[in-house]
Amino acid sequence: MLNMSTTASRPQTAARVLVADDQPDVLEALRWLLTGEGYEPEFVSSTDAVLERLRERPFDLLLMDLNYSRDTTSGREGLELIPKVRALDRSLPIVVMTGWGNVDTAVEAMRSGARSFVQKPWDDVTLLEILQREIEEAQATKHSDAKQKRELEDARLIQRGLLPTTTPQLAGLRLASSWQPANGVGGDCFDMLTFGAGAMGVYIADVAGKGVPAALLMSNLQAAVRAFAQDGASPASVTASVNRLLCRNMVSGRFITFCYARIDTEARRLTFANAGHNPPMLVRSSGRIDTLAPGGTVLGVFPDSAYSQGDFPIAPGDRLVLYTDGMTEGRNAAGDEYGEERLAESALRHRCLSADEMLAAMLRDVTNFNNGAYEDDATMIVGAF
Repeated sequence: MLNMSTTASRPQTAARVLVADDQPDVLEALRWLLTGEGYEPEFVSSTDAVLERLRERPFDLLLMDLNYSRDTTSGREGLELIPKVRALDRSLPIVVMTGWGNVDTAVEAMRSGARSFVQKPWDDVTLLEILQREIEEAQATKHSDAKQKRELEDARLIQRGLLPTTTPQLAGLRLASSWQPANGVGGDCFDMLTFGAGAMGVYIADVAGKGVPAALLMSNLQAAVRAFAQDGASPASVTASVNRLLCRNMVSGRFITFCYARIDTEARRLTFANAGHNPPMLVRSSGRIDTLAPGGTVLGVFPDSAYSQGDFPIAPGDRLVLYTDGMTEGRNAAGDEYGEERLAESALRHRCLSADEMLAAMLRDVTNFNNGAYEDDATMIVGAF
């Protein structure tokens, strides 16, 4: 099952790794691999045992399966464990293990707080690279000094400069945007590309992870989209081309959610392709909401992924709302998540406002709910037809 010809460099100091899996053969294979590579692994076979060990002593990383005895296919036990681990140790890097056919579950796990994922059956070199990377990044975060903080601020300013400084407008379309990184440098990305006087391309994306690595992937994504999103290129073809390019350069265990929409104000049509991103909302003046639902998997995992394309008519009075999950994952004092339903209600309530006014009103609704505490990068774009 495993490739034992490893070339990943060993950790400089013995890192303590907690491994959770209910399959004895998997635990034994990982015991041989990690011990031989200089790690100090400890092994448990249940989610309760994970929490017990974390309360007893600190670890440098948690490597955990998503499926346990209660449910061996959905990964629900593992998904429920992640926020409990985060409550005990917010800085502990979590790497999840999942089967080849469960990439969507891994995406949900990373949205819940995991840092990376590895697919079963794993490749030893890839697994060791992911573990070393996540441990080193976590240790660097813990030991950040004033110099690192200055560098992060410089990176934030550079990243902000890569995003649109002005919002292009078309006859029949007004746009407004807001970008707020959770920790100075983030993985949210958006851009607006004009195609003559009557068409525009708008995209929004969320790079898995935070900090400088996510910002670098964001810049790669932006360059790729600008290269492929030419006038006349369909959203499905743009998304597929960007995915193929990113797959050649993507760091193992990372991915990008992405939604690209081409808006033709003269033909009054909106076409889109969605690669695993939160479905943007097309809010009709009548109060109906059409969603730009995903039609393909996330970017950067499978180079041959195909993407379906959606198409909607647009009319004066309609509103388009694109957002990242930082908008919906904020919590109030009671621990309740803002969620997509509240966001949709806010969009409906303010749909008669201009783009700028609607964006400001929706941001107020989110901030009033979460008291301004965003747990993730938060981006929103509002388009008014």
